[in-house]
Amino acid sequence: MRVRECGNKINMKILLLRHASPDWDRTDIPYDIPPGPPLSLKGEMEAEALAGFLKAQAVVKLYYSPFERSARTARVISALNGIDCIEDKRLSEWRSSDEPETRVRERMSSIFERAAQESQEIGPIGLVSHGGPVAVLLQELGIDPDELALHRKLFDGPNPLPPAGAWKAEQVPGEDSWNFKLEFIPKVS
Repeated sequence: MRVRECGNKINMKILLLRHASPDWDRTDIPYDIPPGPPLSLKGEMEAEALAGFLKAQAVVKLYYSPFERSARTARVISALNGIDCIEDKRLSEWRSSDEPETRVRERMSSIFERAAQESQEIGPIGLVSHGGPVAVLLQELGIDPDELALHRKLFDGPNPLPPAGAWKAEQVPGEDSWNFKLEFIPKVS
């Protein structure tokens, strides 16, 4: 995927964020149907830690999935950092039972492209989503498959980042490819 160049030629920086830890014990609430389970106490602390990291990254705006765990993560970050956060359904959890991967790729690519264009104008943007959709987007953006496979073995399920983790996707002016780095893993007990 190549994002068209806009007026200002600054690095585009997008932080691909996974929601903080939900209350995994809430088996009465479906995980992949909104609203999904809320954050746990640990998740609240992870969201606060993620807010500190995003402040250091100078993130100026967040988009978030409508699922409660993502929305609450974004609201904590927004409150602590004084930045706008906007719900966007394209960042929703993957409904693996009835949503093909191609659809996940299309919706995640669409919001990423929007964020990249905004990033050229206003600075770093954060996208609060879920592990599966983040993995699909990283593949679409051209991450090294071996690197993605390695990270998918490190965390819960096939997720390429932990709860409240952050991948940085950065593109410098004049380059077509994105540089990726798993930039943040929360240290909360």
